Amino acid sequence: MTTRSMRKPRSRAVAFGTAALLIVTLSTFAMSSHATEEPEYQVVRRLEGIEVRQYATYAVAEVTVAGPAGEAGNQAFPILAGYIFGKNKGERKFAMTAPVTQVAAPVKLEMTAPVTQVATPGGFVVQFVLPQGVTATSAPEPLDARVQLRQIVPAPVAVIRYSGFWSESNYAEHLAKLQAGLRAADLTWTGEPVNARYNAPFTPWFMRRNEIWLYLAQAR
Repeated sequence: MTTRSMRKPRSRAVAFGTAALLIVTLSTFAMSSHATEEPEYQVVRRLEGIEVRQYATYAVAEVTVAGPAGEAGNQAFPILAGYIFGKNKGERKFAMTAPVTQVAAPVKLEMTAPVTQVATPGGFVVQFVLPQGVTATSAPEPLDARVQLRQIVPAPVAVIRYSGFWSESNYAEHLAKLQAGLRAADLTWTGEPVNARYNAPFTPWFMRRNEIWLYLAQAR
């Protein structure tokens, strides 16, 4: 038997084993994602294809990255995942929650400053929601100085939900629908739109839950 003929079965076995491990891993993630924790909210109004939600307070771990928009999530994920998987004082680990949100970061840091509706040189803020019961003050201190902890105050949020690819065109189409629906209902918003994703990248495009959030200036 030649060396070449001996390698074929082994290569096939390795490939089969790798594929089987991948299938098990993806199946486990897919099943567990159905029970993924989300921030608490109540739907206070429904428009055509739009929900107005009142979110309760919740805490996030966030990081600001340079982008561009399509790469911001990839840049931020290992930093934030490191924190929730134990890269913090006390090596505390958290369960994965949803959604992962991304928003253009304003150049000015004052929370009361007006923010325009366009991307700015400030980059993008990507957030992981911390589990219920964890606050920005009770959460363990990050070991990576780039990770910041913040408490999100209760606020009304207009939300449009859609599936499909994480493409700029899909996002722009649904953002336009959300803004048009709010104008028709005489509702105004403030700040940058928030891109909220609920699924892992390997989730089939037709099964993905994507949302765009706009914080309302006032509830009606």
